[in-house]
Amino acid sequence: MRQKEVVPAADSWLTKNIAEFPGSPGQRIGAEWMLITAGDLTQGRGNWNTMTASWGGLGTLWAGDVAFMFIRPSRHTFSFANESPVFTLSFFGGAHHEALVFCGEKSGRDTDKAGETGLTPIVFDETVEGAPGASVIGFQEAREIIICRKLYTHDFDPARFLDPPFIEKVYHGKDYHRLFIGEIVGFKVRP
Repeated sequence: MRQKEVVPAADSWLTKNIAEFPGSPGQRIGAEWMLITAGDLTQGRGNWNTMTASWGGLGTLWAGDVAFMFIRPSRHTFSFANESPVFTLSFFGGAHHEALVFCGEKSGRDTDKAGETGLTPIVFDETVEGAPGASVIGFQEAREIIICRKLYTHDFDPARFLDPPFIEKVYHGKDYHRLFIGEIVGFKVRP
């Protein structure tokens, strides 16, 4: 399914330091959720996808600011996150909760998520060091957008879980997440 055409980001976005991220990252991600978005617009309209996430975090690793997220291989966004050197995390607040529910329940394989929810996909005119030409895609309605350059991925290994009943409860024996760690290279805020 081709996703809604991405439009240039308005010049009203402010660039801030990630240290100014408002609130607790754990609370914001776990309770308010976020959209993970990745893709490559150089190959034409609609070559991107987004999904809702309530797992992830912000922190410090390898002497830098990082974000980490988890995606199951069965999710449509998985291939986009694997192929793109850049991903974004968009935070909205309560007014867009139903849009985030929709983006978590529906697949971009079958549905134009932005078209169905009324969200406006935008692309920032940014060059990400180490990822020239990468598409930086977010949403106009977001309050904050974190831009990340992918540094590392790791597949969860069922043999490494220390609590077998837990793994069965969460994974039912399959579809283990891949961890993505990204260097935070930008933080955009709506004025």
